[in-house]
Formats: sequence, structure tokens, C-alpha cells
Amino acid sequence: MIAVLNVHERLLPAPPETVGVLLDSLGSSGDLLWPAEWPPIRFERSLAVGVPGGHGPVRYVVSDYVPGRWVRFRFTGPRGFQGFHEFGVERLGDRRSVLRHTLVVRPRLPMWPVWALVVRPLHDAVFRDVLDRAEHVLTGEVARPHRWSRHVRLLRALGRRYAPAGAVPMRAKG
Repeated sequence: MIAVLNVHERLLPAPPETVGVLLDSLGSSGDLLWPAEWPPIRFERSLAVGVPGGHGPVRYVVSDYVPGRWVRFRFTGPRGFQGFHEFGVERLGDRRSVLRHTLVVRPRLPMWPVWALVVRPLHDAVFRDVLDRAEHVLTGEVARPHRWSRHVRLLRALGRRYAPAGAVPMRAKG
């Protein structure tokens, strides 16, 4: 089985302790990191090892957590995807940090087309939006905001149209 490695990162003009506050807010009522344009990230309780959660159809459990520095989520769904995704904060100096999101996933053979055509474009878009949000929260602006591709806009429109009853609607990026 072939693994996919997908990394998104942003240099931020803030100390790692400040960036870590964003990370620790994930899934909380005061979430500073997750963009409102996407189905919210939710956990059954506060961020801690062993806590299940997810966003949209993606399910995972917190497998590792170092507050303010690193959190790893092991996938539990959808079926056909094995692996994890994680956020880490790296110190580059007193006033600079890197916020990094890393995904390692092994889509089983029937899921490869789903990964390539649906999951990867949406994943890339949401995590670029996460990094834009981090930059905006820390600086009040985004130097080079990410724009959704036509493909991502189409997938999101289809997701809204065919979402199950009771699903949280996706808002347009504005």
C-alpha cells in the first residue's frame, strides 16, 4: 500500500507560544484556527489524547498531544483511509514560528480515485484556509490569501446539494 505525504506550512511572525494558543483552541467554542467556511471540527470533549472527533465525514481520535506544540489525529473513518494528520508549531526565533500541517494517509485501492478527485483537493483547500486564518488572527491580514480552484468550488457546491439531512452547511468563502 502506497502512502501519501501532504504538507502545508506557513511562516508566522509570532512566537511559538502565541501560535500554540491557536493550536490548543482547535474544536473549542472559541476556535481561533479552523475556518468558518468549512464544516466545523468537533471533539467529544476538550482536546486530549484519546478524544474522538472529526470534521465533515472525516473521523479520528487524538493519538498524541503536546499542548501548544503538537497534536496528531489518527483516522478512524471513512473506511479505506489509514493514517494520520497532525499540526505542529516550530520555533524559528523569538518572534517567528512555522505552523505545519502534515497528512500521511494510505488510501486502499478502491479509494484512490476518491482521494485524487475529491479528498485531496478539498483537503488542500481547507488546510490552506487554516493557515490563512492563523495568519489573519496573528497579524490582522493575509499577505497572499488562498483562492479556491474551480474544482474545489464545484465539489463544495455538490456537497451542499447532496448533504445528508442535519449536516452543517458549508459557507461560501468571503
